[in-house]
Amino acid sequence: MSEPTPPRKRRGSGRATIHDVARLAEVGSITASRYFSEPGRVSAKLSARIAAAVKELGYVPNMFAGGLASSHGRVVGMVIPNISGPIFANTIQTFSDTLNRHGYQLLLASSYFSAKQEENAVKAFLGWKPAALAVVGRFHNRATEKMLSTAGIPVVETWDYQPRRKPIQVGYSNNSVGEQAARYLYAKGYRRIAFVQNSLAGDLSAVDRSDGYEAVMREHGLEPIIYAPTTEAPFDAGKQAIEALALSPARRARPVEAIIFANDNLAAGALLAGRRAGLKIPEQCAIVGFGDYAFSPLLMPSLTTIRPPGREIGEIAALRILEQLGVLPHAGQDTRLNLLACELIERESA
Repeated sequence: MSEPTPPRKRRGSGRATIHDVARLAEVGSITASRYFSEPGRVSAKLSARIAAAVKELGYVPNMFAGGLASSHGRVVGMVIPNISGPIFANTIQTFSDTLNRHGYQLLLASSYFSAKQEENAVKAFLGWKPAALAVVGRFHNRATEKMLSTAGIPVVETWDYQPRRKPIQVGYSNNSVGEQAARYLYAKGYRRIAFVQNSLAGDLSAVDRSDGYEAVMREHGLEPIIYAPTTEAPFDAGKQAIEALALSPARRARPVEAIIFANDNLAAGALLAGRRAGLKIPEQCAIVGFGDYAFSPLLMPSLTTIRPPGREIGEIAALRILEQLGVLPHAGQDTRLNLLACELIERESA
């Protein structure tokens, strides 16, 4: 008896097809296709055979083509202000991992705090018919707002919390973060407290934090001091801020006692420059950051900062999307609003 002829790859493209996988695994093409689209409906025995066939053939499913029948693919787009920034790393990873466990893939784009670049990214994603879309924050231009409101797919706004908005909210109040930092420093006896904005224009979430700081200062009858660096490089911007607020001749008569920075990169630049100039931290000037980056506890002195719930944001945002898509059952309550808390991490710098 002759050996069965192994399935051949499609001529021209050289790629194995779903029909090749089905023949090798000895299952129907519908079952093989369902292995990718609805893995929970395929038995463990058949799944093992299909997985072995996929591995032997080196088969790569065409997820976009597979999504045409249902109008949408099995990818989820996410627009991040800065992909290289460490503050979003945990969110991206947990968001991707949670989607992946249910057969969805993450596609990323960076807006670099530009409303126009965010608009272009959202437009490009929607052109590829994603299953859902996640964005950071609520600050979008008019064109982006229109696209998000008429997308016809689940949309989640992350790293912010504005219950009056239509998209699903997963995040925290940036305004409250600014209040939290200011109240912490006030309780420790500091009165001349400054806030340093992000060196990158367009970070309106940082402006929200400065608004929260300003509200607390005015509540206590204190003068808000808000400084905007003129250089973009974060460490250089932090150095510029500490020199202007605590080291300049104009400030020597009445220097600030504490500074809240829009992020840990700025705070680290200020801390290093201050130490180099002989400034005693926190005795002469306390420093508080935002983000709790990996280097923050390693600085000397270690950096007091506010830790955002990055991992939780990524996981919950993905779960909300999977619920909207019908992949997971709804939790049974209103899951549109997901308010999370930030944690103040007290270290040596304040």
